Amino acid sequence: MHISLKQLNVFTCVTQHKTLTAAAKALYLSKAAVSMALAELEKQLGHPLFDRVNNRLVLNQEGHKLLPLADELLSRANNISQLFDADHAFTGQLKIGASDTLGNHVVPGLLSQFRQQHQHFSQSVVISNSRLICQKLLDYELDIGLIEGKSHHPELIATQFSHDEMCIIAAPHLPISLQAQWTFNDLEQSEWILREAGSGSREFFLRTIAPQIESWHEVFELNTTEALINSVAAGLGLGCLSALGAQYAINDGRVTQLDSPIKGNHINMQRPFWLVVHKDKYHSPLLKSFIEFCHQWDNS
Repeated sequence: MHISLKQLNVFTCVTQHKTLTAAAKALYLSKAAVSMALAELEKQLGHPLFDRVNNRLVLNQEGHKLLPLADELLSRANNISQLFDADHAFTGQLKIGASDTLGNHVVPGLLSQFRQQHQHFSQSVVISNSRLICQKLLDYELDIGLIEGKSHHPELIATQFSHDEMCIIAAPHLPISLQAQWTFNDLEQSEWILREAGSGSREFFLRTIAPQIESWHEVFELNTTEALINSVAAGLGLGCLSALGAQYAINDGRVTQLDSPIKGNHINMQRPFWLVVHKDKYHSPLLKSFIEFCHQWDNS
């Protein structure tokens, strides 16, 4: 059996792009070359690695077995090729996924410190909701995920590395914003603007805030923090989001942050940040160092 790194590279690229045409474009190869490399790999293994569904290539059971090994071999090969590069302590690109709050408010400062400390300047960042970041980790499209909602997928390992504070916001002219004190009873029949399914903010609201209110209604489901803030500022409903994401709108007076409720019902508005990796992901020296850095990082 003579499996080449080129064949494995083609295989992993096809898993990410789902079609031969898209993979060929990403690899700067012809479609015929990609098809030939994949066919030869499947021939040597004696198994098809993809199911062909409506012109798309969907990873099958055998493909799932190969993917973590291919990812590790390609990572190790990259380490070997850069082993004697004396100019940099770490080489290769670090592919990071981050959920909305982390991607917009935490990762920029974290990466700035990491670059300064380790002199590594090749990172890519994908910002999406927690569910989609986890899916990209499962598909080996990312090396690491920094998310707000903990993943319970058996193939992913999640560890807490930091936290933030959640808050409830309302338009300044609403009666609840003008009250010096309030209880959750004041939120009965309230209307809410929430982030989309799969976001950490929505998960926090449904797990922590919603059980305190007997009757509430979701007015809108939005997929960006700015859209949520603007809708709350327009008086369309209440919002629950990270204080990091809301701070500028609060400071500008566009929305009001509701203080903690009185008369019991006090709830913990702290939310953990999670570092997530695939359990079978090869930890290169670069990835190991970044994971260590995140766990030691101080965001104060």
